[in-house]
Amino acid sequence: MRAIWKGAVSFGLVSIAVKLYSATEEKDIRFHQVHRADGGRIRYKRTCQVCGEEVSYDDIAKGYDIGGGEMVILTDEDFADLPLSTSHAIDVLEFVPAEQVDPILYNKAYFLEPEGAATKPYLLLRDALTDSERVAIVKVALRQREQLATLRVREGVLLLNTMLWPDEIRKPDFGFLDEDLKIRPPELAMATSLIDSMAGDFHPDEFTDDYRAALQEVIDAKVEGREVVQPEEVEEAPAAAVDLMAALKASVERARAARGEAPAGGGAKPTPISSARSAQKKAAEKKTAKAPAKKAPAKKTAEKKATAKKATPAKKTTEKKATKKATPRKSA
Repeated sequence: MRAIWKGAVSFGLVSIAVKLYSATEEKDIRFHQVHRADGGRIRYKRTCQVCGEEVSYDDIAKGYDIGGGEMVILTDEDFADLPLSTSHAIDVLEFVPAEQVDPILYNKAYFLEPEGAATKPYLLLRDALTDSERVAIVKVALRQREQLATLRVREGVLLLNTMLWPDEIRKPDFGFLDEDLKIRPPELAMATSLIDSMAGDFHPDEFTDDYRAALQEVIDAKVEGREVVQPEEVEEAPAAAVDLMAALKASVERARAARGEAPAGGGAKPTPISSARSAQKKAAEKKTAKAPAKKAPAKKTAEKKATAKKATPAKKTTEKKATKKATPRKSA
């Protein structure tokens, strides 16, 4: 993991140097928007709605719409004087029972790792939180925004959970809340019985994302079936001085990669497309090599049948001769 933030936890007069890491990651399969005809990537340009010119990031400012087609433009200087707490401090405000924090307030989770000589005070805070069965309410500035958060212990590590502010939680406003509907006791008892019959302990590892797995199978089948569009890469214009041998070598390696062959040096890793092509090629060669061998058992079976047919008449003839010879002796 890569640290995304460095700072210190201010715990009374104690300062604990820490690094911040994202505790979660999304596993969604991501796609690019491409041209259906040739697979080329779709790019978007930042253009000004007034003058129509393309605008670079350096010329982009923040604007607040005040309505009526009017916009207030804010620059970096306007944000510099705001009362934002230091961007490298996690200030502990108080310690509260964990059950008093409504889960709807939780936003994102981050792991905290002690840095340098801060391991002992880090462990002290961790063990104290565990013994008290409380969480720390803190304030922290992340991405130029002050956020409310909690500090709690998970698997021996301090976990920072950023929270939404109370005014960011919507109030439910639905018509059925004002309706005077009564739930009969037998209905409630039946519902409770159903819940009891489905009760159990929560084990998150038992649940899987079936849609994502099915989508990955579709993608793998596309790759193995070679139904893949390979758009031509846009080559940049070469510099004035070009190393001819290097250019030729790069061209050869590119041609090998397009055919699914391993590069001459063997250093580059095969792509999913080239791997699928190589697997299909090997499978076809194995199928061709095994084809003649399948005819051999049929030939042997035919020979056995022919031998059995020839042997049967001879046996019957021998039995007939033996019967004829035995008959006269009986009559005498």
